[in-house]
Amino acid sequence: MRGSLRRIARLGAAAMGMAPTLDRYIALAALRAYALVALGLTALFSLLAFVEQLGLVGQGSYRVADALLDVLLTAPLRLVRITPVALLVGCLLALGALARNSELIALRGVGLSEARIMGAVARLVLPIALALFALTQLVVPRAEQWAAARRAAALAPAAGGPGQDGFWAHGAHSYLHVSRFQGRAEAIGIEIYAFAPDGRLLRAIAADRARIGPGNRWVLRGVRESVVDGARLDTRRIATLDWTAFVSTARLRLLALPLEAMPPVALFRYVRELKREHQQGLAYELELWRRIALPFAMVAMILAAAPFVFAPPRSQHLGRLITAGAVIGVVFTLAQQITAHLALLLGLDPAAAALAPPLVLMALAALALRRRFWG
Repeated sequence: MRGSLRRIARLGAAAMGMAPTLDRYIALAALRAYALVALGLTALFSLLAFVEQLGLVGQGSYRVADALLDVLLTAPLRLVRITPVALLVGCLLALGALARNSELIALRGVGLSEARIMGAVARLVLPIALALFALTQLVVPRAEQWAAARRAAALAPAAGGPGQDGFWAHGAHSYLHVSRFQGRAEAIGIEIYAFAPDGRLLRAIAADRARIGPGNRWVLRGVRESVVDGARLDTRRIATLDWTAFVSTARLRLLALPLEAMPPVALFRYVRELKREHQQGLAYELELWRRIALPFAMVAMILAAAPFVFAPPRSQHLGRLITAGAVIGVVFTLAQQITAHLALLLGLDPAAAALAPPLVLMALAALALRRRFWG
């Protein structure tokens, strides 16, 4: 109690013309709580991912150390995913602690309004968003590529093949499937399909592997080529075949990433290119808008915490605050997933689908605050 009174006295003295100091005090308290919650949630979901990876141990050359490294490499993406919920819970815990120690009463008593207090927390959104941008641009793609390559290489002998489903790329009436990359200049498990403008299959190529050279020139090895000529199908096997890819190797490596791990700048350029070529890319556009909506989601979470933080003291029990944060986080995450699936199924506007959950949560939080403070 004495410690709380000393902090209140310190805050009261600082309040005399030192409101920025109080803003920093509140923001630092929320930042520390966010960091602890984010690390805790990332560790929890990483542990669950590690348990899942243990099911692969023993297949091929995949070992416990490989599973542990895989989980560590994919942890940055988990941190990005849980940030809005971690910010909500961190805000609840930090401001709830200030309320229990009577520091919120002192802050309001020296002239800081509820809006000023929440504004101090909301200032964290910009630096956190910039840090997440740098993480997804520089760290996440490389970590995910390395994890996927190590996992596929270790599991490939057990599967008798590439060891994963791979990815697809398409150009003008052509489709390319690559199971995985091995090193920087070799692809494993290649399928190529060429169609006529009316949709008829003209040519199909399957190759065990390919050496990738400059100018998007591939040397396919272990090739089986099928050519459709009217009602006749001619198939031949050849050792090697030169083929010029319709997409660059850098673009293929980008497409090989999980959608959520694509670097934001490259994702923006790819969406713009798809639009310029009048190609369908709703999933990529939706992911781009979900990145844009992330700061709005963080602001919405902070606003959602306010009605609980400024509730009567009997409602500020730690367990209730954590439960409220968990419920709001789960509902918000489900709402994001549902709107995303509906957008993909029904062809809805991706911007509206991505922005709808945080905007609705902001409106509900504003309504709750209005009822609490203005009846």
